[in-house]
Amino acid sequence: MKKRATNLLMTGVMGSAMAGMLVAGVAAASHDDGLEQAPAKKPIAAQAGDTTANGTQKAGAAPKAKDKKDKKKVLYSGTTTASYFWDDGSGVNGDTGMPASGKPMQKGLFASPSWPLNTKVKVTYDGRSAVGFIGDRGPGEPSHRGVMLDLDTYTFRHLVDGGKPKSDYNTGTDQGHLKGVKYEVLKWGKGDGVKGKPKPFGDGS
Repeated sequence: MKKRATNLLMTGVMGSAMAGMLVAGVAAASHDDGLEQAPAKKPIAAQAGDTTANGTQKAGAAPKAKDKKDKKKVLYSGTTTASYFWDDGSGVNGDTGMPASGKPMQKGLFASPSWPLNTKVKVTYDGRSAVGFIGDRGPGEPSHRGVMLDLDTYTFRHLVDGGKPKSDYNTGTDQGHLKGVKYEVLKWGKGDGVKGKPKPFGDGS
């Protein structure tokens, strides 16, 4: 009888201990499930320009920035002889009135016998360049002799020697024409005129 009581007592103690361990385990498990897991660390992105041995970009490498200095597309180019003018409606030097485009005479306003008005053009001569737009018609009869661009006085003088004209009407040099001026059409205008090879004044413009 005493042996049986001892066994029962031991069984009860062990049972209680096991129950306590089970409860503690459940509590611990419940506590762990309630924690927010730290986010997994993301791999460090490769630096821009990182490449593999064969020259291709490594996975995760930042894309290279596009070159913002892309050259503007040239739509049409060639060379011609250029003259100069300054038509502001004053009648000085036989000027024919305000420019055909309706825009006032200004630095960077060129005349073409046939190109669409407001066409954007870059001109280059002897290492110097300038950008302007076709704002008038000209140079009249000289265009039949191959003079296909009439430049404003300031642009003409700049191409000659980088200087400034004596006045709006006087370049300050003894040169009236520049042979071999390179022109590059950067954007065709939407005004009246014909794209492509320049045509003499009054000839289909």
